[in-house]
Amino acid sequence: MSSSDIPRLGTGIGWRPEIDTAVERLPGLDWVEVVAENVCADHLPPSLAELRARGVTVVPHGVSLGLGDAAAPDPARLARLAAVAESLGSPLVSEHLAFVRAGGLEAGHLLPVPRTREALRVVAANVRIAQRELPVPLALENIAAQLAWPGEELTEAQFLAELVERTGVRLLVDVANLHTNRVNLGVDPAAEIDRLPLEALAYVHVAGGVERDGVWHDTHTHPVTAPVLEVLAELCARTDPPGVLLERDGAYPPPAELSAELDAIRRVQHLHRVQHLHRRETARV
Repeated sequence: MSSSDIPRLGTGIGWRPEIDTAVERLPGLDWVEVVAENVCADHLPPSLAELRARGVTVVPHGVSLGLGDAAAPDPARLARLAAVAESLGSPLVSEHLAFVRAGGLEAGHLLPVPRTREALRVVAANVRIAQRELPVPLALENIAAQLAWPGEELTEAQFLAELVERTGVRLLVDVANLHTNRVNLGVDPAAEIDRLPLEALAYVHVAGGVERDGVWHDTHTHPVTAPVLEVLAELCARTDPPGVLLERDGAYPPPAELSAELDAIRRVQHLHRVQHLHRRETARV
């Protein structure tokens, strides 16, 4: 796998039915991401159909596949995700490095995988199963956490890097989740970014949150903060992301505020893109 195999997505936003018409009208929108479980392959919402007709790329983002579960992925869930990707003409799909169920019980949350060699073996096997069943490449996302399991052998970035090496899976890097883990677990976002194989980067998530009593809550209902944009800048200083996406899942602001947040993301991308070009030009001299 090389970075040239990964499609250029541009700057986008998470499509949600509550803001469907607002998303349609956002200026300069390159692509959208939709929660895969909220879409029926044979009955797409008119707004998504309209965006597709205009040439806007749509990427399904799964939240319930459970690739970090001890059990293999459910064939029905995989088939549904594959059907959604095909109905949307998507260039890839994404999911989380997380487990969501065990022993027939649903957690109702994205829980961190114990980062051990044995867990890595299980997750790699699950990823390979998913890759065989999906019609397009798969990208995995780092998650926000409020706990770390005892006896871990790898950081999340090291775990993902080894997973990429074993399976060729692509990466969805959520910079808001890196900031969350900085506040809650003392993780250094820059060091984690340096451990990732950025040539496998498919796209980036940016989202808002809030800190209460020393704990960062990745709410997706608050504006994007300066510290999260700083983590985005750290990432963009190292590579030019194929895509960056703003997530918002509630307390939706007016369209002008969404557009302003997208512009703030574009400014970070543009600044570092210019710096990358300058370095390349200087190297040629």
